[in-house]
Amino acid sequence: MANILIVYYSRKGENYWNGSVKSIAKGNTERVAEFIQNAVGGDLFEVDTVRPYSESYMTCIEEAKQELRENARPEIKAFPDSFEDYDTIFVGYPNWWGTMPMCMFTLLEKYDLTGKTIIPFCTNEGSGMGSSERDLKKLCTGANVKAGLSIHGAEAESSESKVAAWAKKSV
Repeated sequence: MANILIVYYSRKGENYWNGSVKSIAKGNTERVAEFIQNAVGGDLFEVDTVRPYSESYMTCIEEAKQELRENARPEIKAFPDSFEDYDTIFVGYPNWWGTMPMCMFTLLEKYDLTGKTIIPFCTNEGSGMGSSERDLKKLCTGANVKAGLSIHGAEAESSESKVAAWAKKSV
């Protein structure tokens, strides 16, 4: 089996959840990342920003919208040492304003991903993958970007069998 890395950004605390805001102890994307690891193995790497987003969901989405408008590259706390040892990289994120949070751009732009297989997964409350797959193809030149998996955030906790089947089929 390929050497696998699962990189993801996930939001804990206040999240949009079936039409209202709810506080969750573990982010939806983190949950899905762990399900992928359980199914196919690999190393987990959580992306974390230096400047935290607001604890308020409504303020956070405005911060995310501003970053997108500015094509910002928020500073992140740490980067994996290298992607050299990995053939397959699962890339996970919530769909914010139709694509990945800008911190994922910060991460991925740092590496030459030529020859790697990139497999996106996304949590959302109905917006699917948005333009994130297209954005990944532009960002990860030379990589094989496969079709992603969209998971409804409110169903993330109960999605393990769906995620596992998809992950096994994708590698």
